[in-house]
Amino acid sequence: MGSLATKPRYDAYKDSREGWIGEIPSHWHVQKLKHLFYEKKHTSNPTLGCGAISFGEVISKDDDKIPLSTKASYQEVLSGEILINPLNLNYDLKSLRIALSRIDVVVSAGYIVIKEKTDIDKGYFKYLLHRYDVANMKLLGSGVRQTINFHHIANSQLVLPIKSEQVAISRFLDQKSAQIYEAIAIKEKQIALLKERKQIIIQQAVTQGLDPNVPMKDSGVGWIGRIPANWEVRKSKYLFTQRKERAWKSDVQLSATQAYGVIPQSEYEALSGNTVVKIQFHLDKRKHVEKDDFVISMRSFQGGLERAWSSGCIRSSYVILRSLEEINPDFYGYLLKLPSYIKALQRTGSFIRDGQDLNFDNFAQVDLFIPPIEEQCEIANYVKGFMVSSDKGIALLQEQIEKLKEYKATLIHSAVTGKIKLV
Repeated sequence: MGSLATKPRYDAYKDSREGWIGEIPSHWHVQKLKHLFYEKKHTSNPTLGCGAISFGEVISKDDDKIPLSTKASYQEVLSGEILINPLNLNYDLKSLRIALSRIDVVVSAGYIVIKEKTDIDKGYFKYLLHRYDVANMKLLGSGVRQTINFHHIANSQLVLPIKSEQVAISRFLDQKSAQIYEAIAIKEKQIALLKERKQIIIQQAVTQGLDPNVPMKDSGVGWIGRIPANWEVRKSKYLFTQRKERAWKSDVQLSATQAYGVIPQSEYEALSGNTVVKIQFHLDKRKHVEKDDFVISMRSFQGGLERAWSSGCIRSSYVILRSLEEINPDFYGYLLKLPSYIKALQRTGSFIRDGQDLNFDNFAQVDLFIPPIEEQCEIANYVKGFMVSSDKGIALLQEQIEKLKEYKATLIHSAVTGKIKLV
């Protein structure tokens, strides 16, 4: 995409006296937002579709379920007007909350709609206000949820180049943003293909083994299909049973997660950045879990069963499974999260519709296959090695995407504040 260090700069600069802006070209000006924009008064137009800000764009949402009486209280935002979401500034800090609308919609009366007072290039100010949003707006507001109104932003300082430079900057950023978006889309598609291939390889290895020439047989179970002739099919309740021990005094509290399995709550907080509410009383009513047990959690119907990576205790509503014979926990960790296995679990009841949790009876209805323990180990080692390689490729692409996003943000800031010269 090119280095910003190689791009030309203006001959002379001056201090904008605004921290997020920094120095600007000496012939540019700084003006308060209220001198460039005014707040549009509430205008109702229930004939229009509902809109919202998403990734810095105004999108039209499906509003079939919104009654006309509710839409009548919404306010109009027309193409070319700027929409600001002033609510809950301390939540979802990475999302853009200011957008130039390209469509005619209505939005909640809680949004702020602004229009230009003077002859400006709206495209330029779209990019400038995105940077203002990220750098400054989330520091404003009041109350627990950090809500603002037009008066909170009215005296904010904005950069004002001459009109011809606004147009040139806007066109340059449109072109570069499109190129970056295309590059990101290609990498996201590559990630999707790698993830799809990863799932196919895991499914094939776990359900068919590693030898493509081994004799196969019909398992007699719909979700399993054909398996190697020397593998056994067994009722799952004869391979796993419930662990019903109450929590030990020494148990740490565990979290059952789709992303990380069953791990200590402190470890989950460190990995996810989320805070978990710790239970202070009646810990003895929780269930004891041993390392390499499997847990049926409230989300197992979506993502399969969770492997326990640590001993501890977990909420009493979960089902803890321990193996009745020697198994390779890595192998069954992969098996019990196969999409085909999850679909088989989902067919065991109406728990999704009724809001019920999976239980042992649901688990017991889905038969399992059992390769010899040596093959379980071989398959698990192969899948583990493949996943390491595949995950490295995915992580590299994700890192490249983040760098492209960072470059785009830096490029926009440099262009709209005059750090690089485009005309």
